[in-house]
Amino acid sequence: MSTLTPVDPDLPNGKRKIGLFPAITLNMSQMCGVGPFITIPTMIVIMGGPQAYLGWILGALLALCDGLVWAELGASLPGAGGTYNYLREAFGKRTGKLLPFLFVWTAMLFIPLIMSTGIIGFVQYLTWFWPNMSQTAGNLIGLAVIWLVIVMLWRKIESIAKLSIVLWVIMLISIGALIAAAFTNFHADLAFSFPEGAFNLGDSSFWLGMAGGLTIGIYDYLGYNTSAYLAGEVEQPGKVIPKSIVFSIMGILAIYLLMQVGVLGVVDWHRMLDPESAAYKSVASVVLSETWGSTAAGIVTVLILITAVASVFAGLLGGSRVPFEAAKDKVFFNAFSKVHPRHAFPTYGILSMGLL
Repeated sequence: MSTLTPVDPDLPNGKRKIGLFPAITLNMSQMCGVGPFITIPTMIVIMGGPQAYLGWILGALLALCDGLVWAELGASLPGAGGTYNYLREAFGKRTGKLLPFLFVWTAMLFIPLIMSTGIIGFVQYLTWFWPNMSQTAGNLIGLAVIWLVIVMLWRKIESIAKLSIVLWVIMLISIGALIAAAFTNFHADLAFSFPEGAFNLGDSSFWLGMAGGLTIGIYDYLGYNTSAYLAGEVEQPGKVIPKSIVFSIMGILAIYLLMQVGVLGVVDWHRMLDPESAAYKSVASVVLSETWGSTAAGIVTVLILITAVASVFAGLLGGSRVPFEAAKDKVFFNAFSKVHPRHAFPTYGILSMGLL
């Protein structure tokens, strides 16, 4: 992989500010977030039992295949915008600005849609404290959280790097508490109570379940490329981006497996088959409640809510750089090329994606 100089004339003061550790924390915050807390039961339902472990393992292998491509591209073309940058370099001479132009418009839609799942997860876990929350109340709370994230992003990149580490630590505490609570009252007979025919390769239902499990797995691993979207602000991108991607995927795989095994060792997987049950809607809170008590469940649920905010924070941070880079190349509205006069971040990218 080629390593370019750590000075970029397009950056304020020509400096890159994100090192390896902040890059890993941004990736992992975006990858994990509230995803596994809401998809562990979904994985069980789709795959039909604890064989859901396969979904996490194979999902990581698939993510690693794609992640290595991102590592190569991010190291070789370390500019803001990620996919936009790569399409421009690969096809610019043959198709002009067509493919980069189309990508920016799709990115303006799919990035906010992916981030909205973090908000949905936030509201879903909030029902642990507010079981009778109405749909309208949930929507209003979700909108308020989005604007909170925008306010958090309204600062210079050095502050964001520090804030991302704080949010990452909170994410690890919430995950660590869940895993620790689960293994203090762990029952192997529950965690490995595979139904009959769970691994019957000749049964079409196994492969359909596996396809659904991989879909969920990839959703939960998405975000390993966040550092590549911020490559223009990463120190020594030729070294930092590949390491941040590989370390993030392997770290998240270990976390997801521990979470899945631990949860199933406390909560009988049959309880998760009912989408209206607490075991389906907020399984982490159920685990804490049944092991360490309601007070611990409440505290960790708050940490999970913060973790959900962290994932949206990291996603909008990386996504906001896509229209910024396109506008500099004059394939998107010129306003998106402007940065905040004091903090030097793309204001229109953050505002527009937050609004969407």
